[in-house]
Amino acid sequence: MQTYLLWSAVVMSIITFIVHTFVGGPRVAKPLLENNSLPIASKWLNYYTWHITTIFTLLMGGAYAYVALNPEKPELVVFLTILTGAFSLLSAVVAIKGKINPFRFPSTSLFAIVCLFGLASLIVA
Repeated sequence: MQTYLLWSAVVMSIITFIVHTFVGGPRVAKPLLENNSLPIASKWLNYYTWHITTIFTLLMGGAYAYVALNPEKPELVVFLTILTGAFSLLSAVVAIKGKINPFRFPSTSLFAIVCLFGLASLIVA
């Protein structure tokens, strides 16, 4: 396993966390909370899922760093690579369903980049 690729995944995970929290927060979470037309349960469930992503993106970077420091534990990279690939694909599908360019959602490309670094770390000898 190539640890420099894992460290690249760590950096991209941190960038993903920063974009989600500090760019997406004001553009997505704030308007969501200000919206009074959504049913209250839908509004707060969406806010909850927003924070699931916040926690995941933070822990994702820590998990890749853990494996970079302990390269004999590739199972965690396999798990994270599957998750980030699935999240990227889900982001693209949701955007397409909403008739939005999938790359308008930063999650499509950011999770894909993290996924590719994780995958490359497993493949490159």
